[in-house]
Amino acid sequence: MTKVVLLAASIVLTATAYAQSWRDGGVVGGGGRTSFSFFNDGDGKGMGSGVGGQFRIALDERVITQWYYDYLTAPIGNFAHRQDQHIGWSVLFHVLPPRAGLPLLQPYILAGHCFDHTLQLANADATNRAERWSSAVQAGAGTHINLSERFDLSMEGQYMIHLGTDIHADNHDGIAGFHQAKGGSLEGHLLAHLSFNYKLFHAW
Repeated sequence: MTKVVLLAASIVLTATAYAQSWRDGGVVGGGGRTSFSFFNDGDGKGMGSGVGGQFRIALDERVITQWYYDYLTAPIGNFAHRQDQHIGWSVLFHVLPPRAGLPLLQPYILAGHCFDHTLQLANADATNRAERWSSAVQAGAGTHINLSERFDLSMEGQYMIHLGTDIHADNHDGIAGFHQAKGGSLEGHLLAHLSFNYKLFHAW
């Protein structure tokens, strides 16, 4: 009888230990993020900022998918401004092999795709506007700062390239004018993100 009790206790402890492992595949988490955008379509002065959120699904200990939404605003000179929305996904790959203890820093590289909506508006007249949908790809690098097994802060930088036509704004004697460029454009922007993330549950 004692052996049966010990065996049952061992099984329960093993299952509990496995359930509390937050670094395996199948872990789902989510969080919020602050974003900064630089060199918007070649304009070094039009820095933008915004907020968003993401959720993550770990495929294994080193490969994580990240699904996100960002909303950013940026000035266009002193006569107009832009609003950008990104809806997309990235794959994160941890560059260092797993180890027994939880590392404080966990660097990764990333690449992905998103759908991008841009709206440009004149400051003096919000009805004077232009907008477009496009697709984009992005790649970059970052690191998790692991504060516990389930909670981390992440910092990452990536360059996003838009695949499609772009909108250009011009100032004509104080009146904003917008026109859509002909042909494809590979212009984009440099993005920096600071996020917090919490691991919620095991999906498998």
